[in-house]
Amino acid sequence: MSVTSRSVTELFRQYLHRQIAAQTEGLGFADPDGQVVPHEAVTAQPVDPRLAWEDALAVIRLCKTGATSISTPRLEVPSVWPALVTAQEPAHAVTFCIGNFPQMVRNLQPLLSVGDLTELHSRAVHGNVGRPAVVMPAGFSEWANALQGYPHLLLAAGMLRLMRRFDEAGELLKSSQKVPADWRFTRDNEEAALAWHRGNGEEALALWQAQKPNVPVLFNRGMAALFLGRSADARTALERAVDQLPETSSWYHLGHLYLALAAARS
Repeated sequence: MSVTSRSVTELFRQYLHRQIAAQTEGLGFADPDGQVVPHEAVTAQPVDPRLAWEDALAVIRLCKTGATSISTPRLEVPSVWPALVTAQEPAHAVTFCIGNFPQMVRNLQPLLSVGDLTELHSRAVHGNVGRPAVVMPAGFSEWANALQGYPHLLLAAGMLRLMRRFDEAGELLKSSQKVPADWRFTRDNEEAALAWHRGNGEEALALWQAQKPNVPVLFNRGMAALFLGRSADARTALERAVDQLPETSSWYHLGHLYLALAAARS
């Protein structure tokens, strides 16, 4: 009994240390009294901001043709991140882009029970029309305005997209700053993702089809084709994407979910 007690005590001590470290790094769970609040009426398992942050930046390491990934400078965690994670409503068609994380798919029941995914996606798009943008949290403008260069500008655009501030995100993506060659693929992927989240599915898919097939682009081609009713195309693209993702990645598991849905419909 004493061994078990010591083990539980040690595990709890380690858990507390991890939470303290996460809070210090700005990756702790959001304060429910913060300015960004969730819209869900049903209690759900909270998403770990640290894991979500790692998944939200995975695209940067993979959005390049070829086997090697680009070197990534350290990106500061915006203070609003934990609140933004908490505020995200359950999603179905999640693009592989900066700021997004697979845990946004928190309710699998509609995906597994509905026959027509295009109808599910259409309802989600129509439900988003007219929904107001998230109020800009205190300090966010100062944080965003202080960012210079790439990929920092892309990170700020991703945060604005998560807030549904689509026009501002688009302006930032079209910034007059010259895009370094190493970041053009990532920027192009972000532009297509913004079109998708604005509800312009066909435009987004056309943009991804025109881009070179790195892992996130293949994932997004497959995801978009799946929710636009082109299951055979979705299966081809998703197979290529998941084959290049590590099994430890949450994007790998979401890709396999989408692949299974495509296989069942093709």
